[in-house]
Amino acid sequence: MKYTTVNDLRSMFLDFFASKNHQILPSASLVPHGDPTLLLTGAGMVPFKPYFLGQEKSEYPRVTSCQRCLRTPDIDNVGKTDRHGTFFEMLGNFSFGDYFKEEIIPWAWEFITKHLELPVDKLWVSVYLDDDEAFSIWEQKVGVPQERIVRLGKADNFWEIGVGPCGPCSEIYIDRGLEYGCADPNCKPGCECERFLEFWNLVFIQFQQDEQGNLKPLIHKGIDTGMGMERVASLLQGTKSIFEIDNMRAIMDRVATLARTTYGSSAAHDVSLRVVTDHVRSVTFLVCDGVFPANEGRGYVLRRLLRRAVRHGRLLGIQQEFLLDIVDVVMENMSLGYPELVEKREYIHKVVSLEEKRFHETLDQGMLLLQDLMTKAQANGVREITGSDAFKLYDTFGFPVELTQEIAEEKGFALDEAGFLEAMQAQRQRARSARAEMGYLGTQVDLYKELRELMQVEFVGYEQTETIARVVAVIKDDQRVDSLEQGDAAVIVMDVSPFYPEGGGQIADTGTITAKAGQFSVKDVRKPVEGLITHQGTITSGRLEVGDQVLASVYQKERVDTARHHSVTHLLQKVLREVLGSHVNQSGSYVSPHRLRFDFTHFESVKKAELALIEQKVNEAIMQNDPVSASVMSIEEARAEGAMALFGEKYGKTVRVICMGESKELCGGTHVSATGDIGLFRIISEGSVAAGIRRIEAVAGKQALQFTDEREKLLQEVSLKLQSKPDSVLDQVTKLISQQKACEQAIEKLKRDVSGDLADTLVANAQVVGEVRLVVTEVELTDTGQLRSLGDNLRDRLNPGVVFLGARSDDKVLLLSMVSKEIAGKQVHAGNVIKVAAQICGGGGGGRPDMAQAGGRNPEMLDEALKKAEEIFLKQLKGK
Repeated sequence: MKYTTVNDLRSMFLDFFASKNHQILPSASLVPHGDPTLLLTGAGMVPFKPYFLGQEKSEYPRVTSCQRCLRTPDIDNVGKTDRHGTFFEMLGNFSFGDYFKEEIIPWAWEFITKHLELPVDKLWVSVYLDDDEAFSIWEQKVGVPQERIVRLGKADNFWEIGVGPCGPCSEIYIDRGLEYGCADPNCKPGCECERFLEFWNLVFIQFQQDEQGNLKPLIHKGIDTGMGMERVASLLQGTKSIFEIDNMRAIMDRVATLARTTYGSSAAHDVSLRVVTDHVRSVTFLVCDGVFPANEGRGYVLRRLLRRAVRHGRLLGIQQEFLLDIVDVVMENMSLGYPELVEKREYIHKVVSLEEKRFHETLDQGMLLLQDLMTKAQANGVREITGSDAFKLYDTFGFPVELTQEIAEEKGFALDEAGFLEAMQAQRQRARSARAEMGYLGTQVDLYKELRELMQVEFVGYEQTETIARVVAVIKDDQRVDSLEQGDAAVIVMDVSPFYPEGGGQIADTGTITAKAGQFSVKDVRKPVEGLITHQGTITSGRLEVGDQVLASVYQKERVDTARHHSVTHLLQKVLREVLGSHVNQSGSYVSPHRLRFDFTHFESVKKAELALIEQKVNEAIMQNDPVSASVMSIEEARAEGAMALFGEKYGKTVRVICMGESKELCGGTHVSATGDIGLFRIISEGSVAAGIRRIEAVAGKQALQFTDEREKLLQEVSLKLQSKPDSVLDQVTKLISQQKACEQAIEKLKRDVSGDLADTLVANAQVVGEVRLVVTEVELTDTGQLRSLGDNLRDRLNPGVVFLGARSDDKVLLLSMVSKEIAGKQVHAGNVIKVAAQICGGGGGGRPDMAQAGGRNPEMLDEALKKAEEIFLKQLKGK
C-alpha cells in the first residue's frame, strides 16, 4: 500500500474519475436542499437523490464528488471505537442512466490496485445473493478468485429506500489479518468480527420498487458508489484508528496540548480526545453550512455535538473556553478541500463562541440545579435522581445526562436511567408526530413525474402576466380526469404558464384560467418536479376540459406589490451588510403582496439608530431609480461577478442574476423594472427568532404609504387629545410623564401617612395577652404591597406581637399574618392560622410561622374569617 494523505487521496479519486469523463462536482451542504425527509446529508448520493428518483434531470450523465457527511445514530460510540465518527467524507462516483456494472466494477478494481496499490491477495468482494451478473464480472473480467467472492443477503447487499429506485450492491473488503479475526476457520466477509473491513460500496440501481415490494427493471439504470475517506486513509497510512490519520491527528494533538496530556497515556482521556476531535469537525461544518444552535432539528444536533465537546473538554481538565482554538486547527487541515471554511471563518467563530459561552453558563447553572435536586431527594430519604428530573436538566438546560450520572454517582446517588430513556423516547415521539409527513414518494409526485415525461411547462411569467395556453392535464382527488364542473377543487397543468410558482421565499401568483365554457380561480401555484408547474384552485363557473384553449391571467395588482417587496429585500440585504457587517447572510425570507419578512444572521439586537440608518439607506437606493436587470449566466460567472447566493441553496449549471445598482443576487423571483418603482420602504419591527438570527418585518410601495398614513393619523389624534401641535407632542408627553411621577410620589406619601396613622390607632387598641399584643382587624387597603407594609410596621411596634389583617379588593379577599420571630412557631404559627381563614373565604394559601399571606374569592366571609383567626390566636397564646 502507498502512504497517502487525506488531501492527496481526495484528489486522486476525483482525478481518476475525471479521466473516465466524470464531471467533478463540489461537496453539497450538510443541509439537504429541498428534501424534507432528511435532517442532514448522511451519504454521498443525497445531493443526487432527485436524479435517481426521476424528479430532475442531471446536467451531466456521470459525476464524481467528495461529499461532507454527518450521521449521529452512533454518537454514543464515538471515541470508544477505532472507526465511529459523526463527521466523515464520502468519495463517490455516479451514473444517471449512462454506464453500469460492466464499467464500474473494473474501474473500482483499477483504482484500488493500480492507484492506491492495495495488495490484491488481501482483497475480497461481496455480491447480492442472485446477482450473477456482478459475480461474473468480478470473476471473469477482473480476475477475483471465486473463493474471495461472497454472496450475501438483502440486509447486507441490497440498497432500497422504500417505494422508488433500488438495487443490489457489491462491497469491497480488505483482509486485515488473523489478529483482528475470530476463531472460525471459515471467517470471511459477512462475519461480525473485525478482520474484514469494508471500504467501498458499489450500488447498482436497476429496479423500481412499488408499494407491495415488487421489483420492476428500470430502463435507465444507475450507479451510486461510496468510499469512506477516513477508513481508506487509515488503511493507506497504516493507523489503527481513523483518529490517527493525518488531518485528524493534527486536531487531536492540539486538544491534547490544551489538556496537558498525550494521546495513548490514558484510556479515559483517549475517549475524550477522540470525541472533541470528531465533534468539533462536525460543529465547524454545520455552522459553515448555516445551521444555528437550537432545541430542535438540525440546530439541536449542532447544540448537542458542541456541548458534548465542551463536556469532554472539562473531563480532560480544560475549564476555559477552547473550541475556537480547535476550530482553527480543523480549518487548517480541511480548507484545501473546503475553502469555504476560511471564507466564513469570522462567522463560524461568532456562532461557536456564542454557544460555548452560553453552555459554560448553563453548566454552572446545571450544577446548582443538580445539587438542589440531590439535597431535596436526600431530605426525603431518597438516593436517586428521577428520570424526569434528569431529562429536564438535559432538555431544558442542556445539561448532559452523562454528567448528571457522573456527579450523582460521586455523591452516592443513582440515576433512573429507564425513566430518563422513557422521557427521551416520549420527546422523540412528539417530534416525529409534529414533523410533516412529507416526502418524495407520494402518489401525486409519481403522477407529476409521469406528466413531466410527456411534456414540460413553459414559464413566461418574467415577460408577461397573461397568455393563451392549453389545458394538458387536470388532477382531482389525486387522479387524472378529463373535465371539471363548477365547485370542483382540482389542479390544472397547462403547456404555458405566466403564474410564478412558490419558491425562493416568494409566494405564488394568484389569478384566473378562463375557458369558453367556464373559469378556474387559481389559489396556489407549485413546482412539484422540475419542468412542471401546477395550478391549484376551484372552478367558479361553468366547466373546463382537458384540451381547452384558455386565457391564463395573473392578478396584476398583487404581482406588482409582490415584486416591490421582493426587490426591496435585495436592497435590504445589501444595506444590512453595509451597516452591520459582512457576517450578515440571508437565512430565510417571506415575500407577499402585503409585506416582507427577512431573516438574517446577526448576534445582537439591531440598535434603533442602526434601524433608522438601514431604512434611510434603503430609501436612498430606491430614489436612485437604478434599472433592475436579469441575466442568465453560468454559476462560475455569477460568482466571479460577486453575485450573492442564498445560504445552502442548490444551483444548477446556469443561474439567473438580478442586478440593481450595486446589488447582485442569484434569484428566480419576479421584480420591478427600476428601484424607483418600489416607491417607499418602512421597517415595522426587528427582533430575534433564534440564537444568532434576527428578523426584520417591513412594507414597501402602497403598503408603506398606508403604514405612514396610519402613523400620521395616530400623531394627529394624540395632538388633539393633548391640545398641542404635532411637533410639540413629545415635549407635552414628557411633561405629562413628569407630572404623573410627581403625583404618584405624592400619593405614596399620603398612603404612608395614612398607614402610619392607622398603625398608631391599631397599636393603641391592640389586645394584650400576657406579654404579647394581638391585632386582628379589617383594613381598607387595595393591594398586597400596602398590606405587607402595614403588617411590617405593626409587627415591629408590637414586639412581641401577632398581626392578622384582612382587606377587600375587587371582589377578592387579601389576608396577611405576621408574628414576631421570638414567639413564631413556639406559641403561634402564622401559616397554619391563615390557611384556616383562607378556606372560610373560599381561597387558599399559607406560609412560614412568622409570615403568611393568602387570598379568597368570597369577600362576604371576611368577618367570619377574622373572628376564626382571632379565636385560634387567643387559644394559642393562652396555651389552651
